[in-house]
Amino acid sequence: MSSGILVRQQIRELCDAGAIRASQSVAAAQIQPASLDLRLGRVCHRVRAGFLPEHCTVRERLDELSLFTFSLEETAILERGHCYVVPLLEELDLPEDIEAQSNPKSSTGRLDVFTRLLADHNDRFESVPKGYRGPLYLEIVPRSFTIRLQTGLSLNQLRFLRGAAELEGAELRALHEATPLLFDDRGAALRSGFDERSGSLTMGVALARDQEIDRIVGWRAKRYTAVLDMTKEAAHDALDFFEPIEAPPGGRLIVEPEEFYIFASKERVRIPRDYAAVMLPYDVGIGELRTNYAGFFDNGFGEPRGTRAVLEVRPHDVPFVVEDGQAFFRLQFYRSCEAPDRAYGEDGQGSHYQGQALKLSKHFRETAT
Repeated sequence: MSSGILVRQQIRELCDAGAIRASQSVAAAQIQPASLDLRLGRVCHRVRAGFLPEHCTVRERLDELSLFTFSLEETAILERGHCYVVPLLEELDLPEDIEAQSNPKSSTGRLDVFTRLLADHNDRFESVPKGYRGPLYLEIVPRSFTIRLQTGLSLNQLRFLRGAAELEGAELRALHEATPLLFDDRGAALRSGFDERSGSLTMGVALARDQEIDRIVGWRAKRYTAVLDMTKEAAHDALDFFEPIEAPPGGRLIVEPEEFYIFASKERVRIPRDYAAVMLPYDVGIGELRTNYAGFFDNGFGEPRGTRAVLEVRPHDVPFVVEDGQAFFRLQFYRSCEAPDRAYGEDGQGSHYQGQALKLSKHFRETAT
């Protein structure tokens, strides 16, 4: 069998074989080109603290740390700044050669909702070991807004890997040279962007007007808002939850500690059909910023001339100067076991953010930028 990230048709095969099972059948809409949307279960635990269940089950740790439990079946409120754990509807019975990795969905990250996947007897967040058999749980911490959730809602996604999937630096450089992966705001291919140190592509932040971004270059979350209902799309006015940031003079902006910002990438990225990509911090040595709560790009994202990435940014410790084009994150590419039978954006597949420029989550009505 080939190594790489499993794609749609292979994820369906895992479901058919019982390697992925759920108390409510997995819906076709959950299966993305190279990932599976996971769904919230029926109850939610308010816990005293987050934890890793390295030497126990999640259930055993919940028995110690849960303050109270409430139902999600009729919708429920999760308050900003508190920590919650929700059992997911999906469980796994993975083959011995398959592991899995999780990340928040794009809409989750854009609302500053911090999530991490938990699995029994596991010493890592967002990771499921080969051959894992058991339930899955999601830690949820709303950072900026008090939110409304309900059973069946998807806040995170899971990708499945067999063998060595990550492209080595030389492979990625050759791919980028053969078929450009980065483009400017006019759609012209960029040959720059490969970082020799990390063996990945680097991308910057857009803080100046260009062909796609006009007056507004970013958004900052307001501190005191109403409840944000994550069960409804296009239900909220962006200005009730975010303050727009106009293009700063000289393309230079000071971001403030512990505020939450949304920006767009300077470049547009294209993910070929045979590959997927993960957004990672550019350099942990800068120390001042947490970027990219959500950052998985399915096969076909940005075809054919690239789409901007949206950046979720939270500065720490001190005010920090950010400049237009400053390197902000990197992309690590992964090969797929085979091409998906439907790529991102084809026939409406997972296409909320295909062709985006600076875009808030799907929960907000369209706002001119």
